[in-house]
Amino acid sequence: MPTSPLRSRRTVKASRALGIALTPKAQKYLDRRPYGPGQHGRTRRRTDSDYAVRLKEKQRLRAQYGIREAQMLRYYEEAKRMHEGLTGENLVELLESRLDALVLRSGFARTIAQARQFVVHRHILVNGKRVDRPSFRVKPGQMIHVHERSEVFEPFQVAAAGTHQDALPTVPGYLTVEIEKLQATLSRKPKREEVPVTCEEQLVVEFYAR
Repeated sequence: MPTSPLRSRRTVKASRALGIALTPKAQKYLDRRPYGPGQHGRTRRRTDSDYAVRLKEKQRLRAQYGIREAQMLRYYEEAKRMHEGLTGENLVELLESRLDALVLRSGFARTIAQARQFVVHRHILVNGKRVDRPSFRVKPGQMIHVHERSEVFEPFQVAAAGTHQDALPTVPGYLTVEIEKLQATLSRKPKREEVPVTCEEQLVVEFYAR
């Protein structure tokens, strides 16, 4: 289940355009080339319009979760309808409750694309039941774990050794992870300040509210 070279190049290019590392590998490229892609990446100094700034912020958030625009819009509409909290914070918290996002945060996968692949290929269980929808919303108290028949596969052996955790942000406080067992429990709802995504979510709200 390796990442294809073409997908890897696209991810690096997107990371440079958005100014954030979408994968650990992309972080290495950004460290070496902290400027946008293309012939004029080093010299580009134009000032973006307010619309362009908000659009870029929305694209940054969407890319970090690897979701389509239609999905993003649905999450925004749901966040806007919530009676408690700020819309932007609610949006991030809803996105973070996705199964693929939590598979990544737990260290079972190295990238969001790999996490989604694991879910779609039915390697991941929630409370003992296979779930093949990356968008599945995990509830507090539910346990995420790798199917016992899948544990022998090399990607999960690598994960169980803690390799991905070394390259990813620290496991957030809303997750209790036993990485050697490939198990994680969502102990409570994520809070925006704990979620390891780079985003000024208010700009995303302003983009959709325009």
